[in-house]
Amino acid sequence: MTSEVLINELIELTQKHMNDVQSFKQLSTENLNLKPSAESWSILECIEHLNRYGDFYIPEIKKRIEDSKHNKSDTFKSGILGNYFAKSMLPKEKLNKMKTFASMNPNNSSLDRSVLDKFIHQQEVILELLTKARNTNLSRVKTSISISKWIKLRLGDTFRVVIYHNLRHIIQAKNLIT
Repeated sequence: MTSEVLINELIELTQKHMNDVQSFKQLSTENLNLKPSAESWSILECIEHLNRYGDFYIPEIKKRIEDSKHNKSDTFKSGILGNYFAKSMLPKEKLNKMKTFASMNPNNSSLDRSVLDKFIHQQEVILELLTKARNTNLSRVKTSISISKWIKLRLGDTFRVVIYHNLRHIIQAKNLIT
């Protein structure tokens, strides 16, 4: 796959995510906090979960792009592990449940509408990083991942994981709209 095609696809998805979350602002506070069950997440909890991952990945991606000494490459080749993680984030017909780490679990957090603004701001930063990534090597630049500093993914795969993860939980949130 060309790096340009991947970046353009990820930019398009990110812009869609921003629009979706922007539309959540039209919902009542009650609807934003509505939970189908005690264990499930509300719309705000879904978005807060994404914000927590953004708090890790955005500085990590930014640092790796800034520190990169690799020349730009026109092609991106996904790594085995990165491709597996990215594909596992994509939503299925019926959303498959996945366990999350306690630090990333927003269940029963006290949240307000500012969660939506934070997400939109994080996506603006991701769009800037995707633009900067056009001038780096998406296959050779590596990033740490949130579950282990010892495992590294290719930058292109890290972007895919983060943005596909956003897609997954935005769909989950949209399914909660009553």
